[in-house]
Amino acid sequence: MKYYITDNQNTAISLSEIPEVEYAALYEDLKERLADSSYHVAHYFACPEENRLKFYLILLNDAEHKVMVSSFAMEYYDDIALPSLSALHPQMHPFEREITELYNVEFDSMPWNKPLRFPYNRRNQNSTMDNYPFYTIEGDSLHEVNVGPIHAGIIEPGAFRFICNGENVLHLEIALGYQHRGVENEFTSTTNRLRQTLLAESIAGDSAVSHAVAFTMATEKLMGIHNENLNIERTIALELERMAMHIADTGALCTDVAYQLGQVACEALRTVTINTTQAWCGNRFGKGLIRPCGTNKPLTAEKIDMIRKNIAEVRRRYNEVKEDIESSPTILARFEQCGLVPKAEMLRIGGVGMASRASGAKRDIRSSHPYAAYAQHIDHQMVTMRDGDVMSRLMVRCQEVLQSADYIEQLLANYTPSSLPRPDYTTTLQSEKLSIGLIEGWRGEICHVAITDKEGAIVTYKVKDPSLHNWLGLAIAVRSEGISDFPINNKSFNLSYCGHDL
Repeated sequence: MKYYITDNQNTAISLSEIPEVEYAALYEDLKERLADSSYHVAHYFACPEENRLKFYLILLNDAEHKVMVSSFAMEYYDDIALPSLSALHPQMHPFEREITELYNVEFDSMPWNKPLRFPYNRRNQNSTMDNYPFYTIEGDSLHEVNVGPIHAGIIEPGAFRFICNGENVLHLEIALGYQHRGVENEFTSTTNRLRQTLLAESIAGDSAVSHAVAFTMATEKLMGIHNENLNIERTIALELERMAMHIADTGALCTDVAYQLGQVACEALRTVTINTTQAWCGNRFGKGLIRPCGTNKPLTAEKIDMIRKNIAEVRRRYNEVKEDIESSPTILARFEQCGLVPKAEMLRIGGVGMASRASGAKRDIRSSHPYAAYAQHIDHQMVTMRDGDVMSRLMVRCQEVLQSADYIEQLLANYTPSSLPRPDYTTTLQSEKLSIGLIEGWRGEICHVAITDKEGAIVTYKVKDPSLHNWLGLAIAVRSEGISDFPINNKSFNLSYCGHDL
């Protein structure tokens, strides 16, 4: 089996250098490789290429820090069913479901080939949210509970169908796609790179920095541009975002078990953190901070002093909250052994990020495929737990907040502000290339893929948010739990609806 082998720091790949193989060979290779937890798929998608449908696979070798790329093709109207990889490795299910939804490709023995996002350009327009085929179980003692798609408060739209025996959840199915915006097609409908950057930081509002960094990484590889100081400042922004969101989630979990002291303390600390980002760039979520090839908001000596002072104080006070949580019998009684997702299950479904590490699965792009300052200045040691319960997911957050504060201090302690370049929105991208922006957002692995044509215009753009895999982890977590514990399980994952829907 042939792959183009590279790493997360190399430049874009010429399309002509990506091997095109037979699907049978790819199937047999992945059948074996994906049984090894050292491998997982970062992206797998199809796109029209003249009179064919071209498939690209991006496989990550986490142990050897390698990115492996291969492809295959089929006639656009070929009605031959491809053997399903999802039947062997469930981590493939969202990719195969999307390919079927967009291009009507059949996967033989696919166990769960249901609509994924209901995109506006789906092949089967008769497939709608109103006729989504929810899984059912018959039995006199069973009942169904439907939640959504309209929720109270500010929760985004998604439909949750519980099958319960009394109060115990036997099965949860989550149907999404209610706010599909056609984000990927918007990237290819314009050559205005500023607009593309704005699209990237709007994919998921709580991950504006993460998605913008993934986009700029992909585009800068297409220009052959690398700036070490710029990457240091982006890494600081990523860790600030991680701190803010993990602190917010800590407070949300405290809210759901009526631990008011933890709630108000975390609300105050999150405010300090996002206000620090605002003082840096003018926006609390980091919008406007990440731009291709340069920045309009470089760090200054005054901003560095402000960030170091604020983060040190947040670290100190948050550590007190962490210690209070760990010593609270009522919190431990609710969180420990609740919402278990074993390591083996998390690996099977392709779980990533904080949720996977809480189950003992070592998935962290900062370690396995380092980039930016993680490649040269930070020896990242991933935080992992073993139990895979609500408490483990909370403790990963707690430790990562403290770790992120340490990383920010480490990077800023010896950082001398320099004259960074202004953003570049006009340089032509390299033609007929495939470029990958692979980073670790606060939720987990984010992968952006750009393919350019002969003129250097982006003709295919694919986005993978960590929520794509982890929604199934939430469904697994609530099995055999009381339905009243769904809110704390949901909060312990805090997945993105819009990051999935795109």
